[in-house]
Amino acid sequence: MTTSRTPRQPDIDQPHPDHDRGLEFDLNTMVSRRSLGLFLGAGGAVAALAACTPAGSTGSTSSAASTATAAAPSAAATATATASSAASATPTLTRAIAECGVEIPEETAGPYPGDGSNGPNVLEASGVVRRDITSSFGTASGKAEGVPLTFTLTLLDNANGCTPLAGAAVYAWHCDRDGKYSMYDSTLKNENYLRGVQEADANGQVTFTSIFPAAYSGRWPHIHFEVFESMNNATAAGQVLAVSQIALPQAACDDVYATPGYERSITNVTRTTLTSDNVFGDDGGIYQLATMTGSAAEGYTAALNVTI
Repeated sequence: MTTSRTPRQPDIDQPHPDHDRGLEFDLNTMVSRRSLGLFLGAGGAVAALAACTPAGSTGSTSSAASTATAAAPSAAATATATASSAASATPTLTRAIAECGVEIPEETAGPYPGDGSNGPNVLEASGVVRRDITSSFGTASGKAEGVPLTFTLTLLDNANGCTPLAGAAVYAWHCDRDGKYSMYDSTLKNENYLRGVQEADANGQVTFTSIFPAAYSGRWPHIHFEVFESMNNATAAGQVLAVSQIALPQAACDDVYATPGYERSITNVTRTTLTSDNVFGDDGGIYQLATMTGSAAEGYTAALNVTI
């Protein structure tokens, strides 16, 4: 499945120093980094490939998750039947509902993608290929504060029996704990934190280290991502395989938003539900709802299968 897109325009709002050589430069440095083991994926091959359905979550659950499961009995039944035979996920990695044959829903990239489709283009910046996206890079120096969140996406090729999409690339981005997006908010135009690109490993996995995003008015808490055929195509028009969003479970949101710094989210999260959200409302986010472990005190780990 290939989604065409408008060719990106040069970013006229953000500085581009001579040394800023973008993804091309980053790609040239990745080979030596791999030799040092810096691009190992999260979880082993058995955990990643055991099945397209989860072996069960060991972390927080939510009423929204229960509702979503009830709405798709085939997925829940498959997960239950598979749990006894499938290899267990690693202690830090659980997986949300996904079935072979069910592709991740296509969603809007929103008004703040930062991919050149409506203004600034972080994908042109050297340093965007990274695991830890909490801080800005290049000439920017800001850092996003908040409850730690590590999230893993497992990319699966639907046309080939949900085999891993090794070598595909993921661009992920989300708002900070104040509900603001770097590169777009008037106070963050010179920052580029909470944005990053990674290449999927042999298991089809990418893992990002970040912070838990806010709940802002009109939207359920979420993380945006785009999947590209390869790192080389990550800035090429027409090479996007999927554009979607990760939904965060209510129990984790309630836990995090009770901590200092997330005061604005407390009211916002009560005004929108997974079923009323204009993105996840079609099916309650059942194929986009991450499974999570952790706590606000120690940080959260989230995971989602992305079937393409």
